[in-house]
Amino acid sequence: MAKRIAHHMQKLKTLSQPINLIFLIQIVVVFLVSFGTIDRFWILPLAALVATFVLWTDLETATTFFVRSVPFFVAIPFTEYFDSFNLWRIASGLIFLRWFWKKEIWKKIDLRGAFSLKKYPFSFFYIIFIAFSILSLAVASDLFGAMKRVIYILNLSLIAPVIYELVKSKEGYTKELLKNILISVILVAGVALAQIFSSYLVTIYDFMAVWGEQIQLAFYGSEWADTVIHSNTWFAYYGPQLSLRVFSTFPDSHSFPVYLLLTIPALLAFSLHRIFSKEPKSFKKATHIRASMLITLLPLFYLLAILSGTRGIWLAVLSPLIAAPLAWRYLKSVEAKNILKYCLVLLVIFPVLFTVAYPVFTSSQFQIPKEDSALFAKRLRSILDLDETSNSSRIVIWKKTLESIKKNPLLGVGIGNYPVVLSQETEYAKAGSSAHNLYLHIAAEIGILGLIAVLGMLWIIFKRGLAVASNHQDIFIKIFAIGFLIYATWVLFYNLTDAILFDERAFLIFAVNAAIILGLNKKNSANG
Repeated sequence: MAKRIAHHMQKLKTLSQPINLIFLIQIVVVFLVSFGTIDRFWILPLAALVATFVLWTDLETATTFFVRSVPFFVAIPFTEYFDSFNLWRIASGLIFLRWFWKKEIWKKIDLRGAFSLKKYPFSFFYIIFIAFSILSLAVASDLFGAMKRVIYILNLSLIAPVIYELVKSKEGYTKELLKNILISVILVAGVALAQIFSSYLVTIYDFMAVWGEQIQLAFYGSEWADTVIHSNTWFAYYGPQLSLRVFSTFPDSHSFPVYLLLTIPALLAFSLHRIFSKEPKSFKKATHIRASMLITLLPLFYLLAILSGTRGIWLAVLSPLIAAPLAWRYLKSVEAKNILKYCLVLLVIFPVLFTVAYPVFTSSQFQIPKEDSALFAKRLRSILDLDETSNSSRIVIWKKTLESIKKNPLLGVGIGNYPVVLSQETEYAKAGSSAHNLYLHIAAEIGILGLIAVLGMLWIIFKRGLAVASNHQDIFIKIFAIGFLIYATWVLFYNLTDAILFDERAFLIFAVNAAIILGLNKKNSANG
């Protein structure tokens, strides 16, 4: 009895911690608003509470709260016509300003060094990218939209240097960040499971009324809610038959699996740490040691990624296997190579889970009977079918994009102005008009040099990831770094068929992981 009381007291103590209490209030308010229990007005006091909290608490806690809240930040209904400005933009801005002021960053900025490729290569490429984004304003048809896009990208970038500095200077902070990534993704997965379950209980009209008109409205504002109601990627259509493509709290079924995949490095670090921590393990010995029970979440995340119905994600699972020999060559320690092998073997679970996904895809959802049990097989075969509507449309778009890049190689058509490439109105950018290829999209909007800058940043992130995986003394960190290399490769290859990394939540989780890697590399170099 005494142990039980102590356990409950510990639970109450944990719940009373400010970060947990504020996060709980946020979750409750967001979901009450999402299901229409309370009015959207209550997002305004919630935003004030979050802003006050990130200003009041210490910088480490504020940043941790931000990382945990990434999938649950919602649009703030300032007015009827201005209700899509997301809370993460205020939170990241305030955290950045606190860090900038507290650390007196303005005194430490090395302007000459920032333009040095050798001294600060990542900063160098980032400055080049931002410079060409700004220069592209000169050719933008929609100047206001282009300016908003530049501000959006700068806003997305604010949290990264804060995480970088904290990881570099605070012992053990990486583990705290990764723990909070896991908390958020478990909640996201829970919502996804509830979403799947709901598809068997209601009609398509009821589903859209709840998930489109209420939940998407609460999370992203009226403009996006209207867009998804009239045209969305939430369903796989087969004539009169349709299947849900899971998206959880995300705007679509493309950004959702990207977020899932980029949380797996944190999951692997906590799950596999006990296998490799005691003494150097051969791959054979490692396979005989039980991982943490957390590893049981991996098949769930894989299954949800499959049930998103995003075929590019399905195909891109091959990319880490293709890139593995290159990583193998650069990993110096035997220990790191064994961890890489172990993590790559886990990828085998992904194709196996298609056998579990099959009955879900072919079952009757939204009270519409499915007569063709080969629906899922048809969608699988369509991945490489160039005549399939989605694939053929992508090819047409890629050709037009390449023609546009050829005509405008230096500055593109202007950042945020991609619809011009397809002779569309620039307002289509808000509805997701893109090149369906991240790299072509960047080159088309801000020019080839802008794309080279982005590729330079990615190269540095991967290079530093290999260095952390090879040289860091902490097994937990090694596993995280190798997990990041594998799943970032998966995501970046997927972006050959989509530009979804520009989605705010997908970008933020990538930026969080990348900033951790860069901070760990700097810290490791300093210690070495």
